[in-house]
Amino acid sequence: MTYTQFYSQWHSLGCFSTHQVQAIVPNFNRFNWHQWQQAGYIVSLRQGWYAFADCLQQPDYARYFAGKICAPSYISLHTALSFYGIIPEAVVEITSVTTQKTCRYENAFGQFSYQTIRPRLFWGFAPKTMRDGKQYMMATPEKAIIDLLYLYPQYSTPDEMRELRFDDDWMREELNKDRLMEYAERIGSPALTKRIRLLLKAYEI
Repeated sequence: MTYTQFYSQWHSLGCFSTHQVQAIVPNFNRFNWHQWQQAGYIVSLRQGWYAFADCLQQPDYARYFAGKICAPSYISLHTALSFYGIIPEAVVEITSVTTQKTCRYENAFGQFSYQTIRPRLFWGFAPKTMRDGKQYMMATPEKAIIDLLYLYPQYSTPDEMRELRFDDDWMREELNKDRLMEYAERIGSPALTKRIRLLLKAYEI
């Protein structure tokens, strides 16, 4: 199979795993991965995963790949908080949560980190659609806050909550307080619910 043929057949996916390709083309020459990477046609995302190099010029593809190279996962924590304008900082690393083990990858598309949560907490996200119709999963604003306070329990006083630098206007005007408390009750952790109430007190919600 030539690269032109491979590109025509697989490019619509954006990225692919070697297992995917070999399941469909059992006799595929594995040496092609090395040759095409050396030629700059494809780039490695992690072991066994590749993306087409022209995707580097496309917006949002890094977020799309985040959900592919570690699945199941969804974007949350600082990346989601920045996306919604809850925190002022631009986040370089794409932060996600997963039911798999905690891990981190770095490639031409950026840095990707994944924090482990229990399967029963794997909810509270929705698809975001890219220009070409592809979708990636991102936490709702309230679930991103829940995930942060669940995974980083060191935030335990009003002053420490203020150190998170959540946007005051967003917290007062856009936060869905009822949804936030509903999420906390669904998780059923008294310690987490206490931190959520401290957060609301700190931002005078």
